[in-house]
Amino acid sequence: MASRPKRRAVSSGASQPQDTRIPRREEEEEDEVEDEDDEDSDEEEDEDDEAIDEEVTVEFEAYSISDNDYDGIKKLLQQLFLKAPVNTAELTDLLIQQNHLGSVIKQTEVSEDSDDDVDEDEIFGFISLLNLTERKGTQCAEQIKALILSFCDKNCDQRVVEQLDKLLSDASRPVGFLLSERFINVPAQIALPMHQQLQKELAEAHKTNKPCGKCYFYLLISKTFVEAGKNNSKRKRSKEEKDELMFANAEEEFFYEKAILKFNYSVQEESDMCLGGRWSFDDVPMKPLRTVMLVPCDKMDEIMDKLKEHLSV
Repeated sequence: MASRPKRRAVSSGASQPQDTRIPRREEEEEDEVEDEDDEDSDEEEDEDDEAIDEEVTVEFEAYSISDNDYDGIKKLLQQLFLKAPVNTAELTDLLIQQNHLGSVIKQTEVSEDSDDDVDEDEIFGFISLLNLTERKGTQCAEQIKALILSFCDKNCDQRVVEQLDKLLSDASRPVGFLLSERFINVPAQIALPMHQQLQKELAEAHKTNKPCGKCYFYLLISKTFVEAGKNNSKRKRSKEEKDELMFANAEEEFFYEKAILKFNYSVQEESDMCLGGRWSFDDVPMKPLRTVMLVPCDKMDEIMDKLKEHLSV
């Protein structure tokens, strides 16, 4: 494999693949009733359904980011930003260029006599950080800042907008855009060693004066959901807001708890069917959001303790 393996390997059992079947239309179901010849195909579908529900243990391993990971990283970034005007191609290039930081998650290599068909370059997730202050002037960094300021203006009081603008503009206190993206069927337990590794790399970068080494704040944009019909108006805030949010990456709730600034914005009109437009939990329809958080870097020790407490295997 072209990419250099990290020292830390992670493994977990997950249902692979996750059941993302789309409900059939009513007229299709009527056709099946009228056509008895379809019974054989129905039985085959039932067998497929049973196979989908089986739990398969998949071994994951972390590798340093390389050129081979371009397509996979860009795809995950597109799932985060959806139709937002952010140059994900440039962002992907920057993350690959600073390969002293970050990891990608890949399936552990299997033996040649295994029946599993493994694509060595397929990535299931990644973690990295882009220093928005250092990268000031690049198109993607400016687009990210403009995007969150725009949504902050639409969803928050003016005081919060001014606070965010000031923090993003303060060159003496760099802001790092923390990215931790993975496919929905990759378990949260993998986040702990990934964050631990990134913190080690950031400390080493700071010690050796490499890019991204020093940040005062981490900016996160998390994929979240809220029960459809809930009021997300900037005029209505309550202590129950966190409890209503469901995080696609469960560990990011601990970042949310330590954030000094946070707000949500809806992406329901932008989401494709796999990312939120038709999501439901326990038959309750959910509205897809993005939750923006600004977390002081000096809170990372407390956050890492929470990750160890809840995600250790």
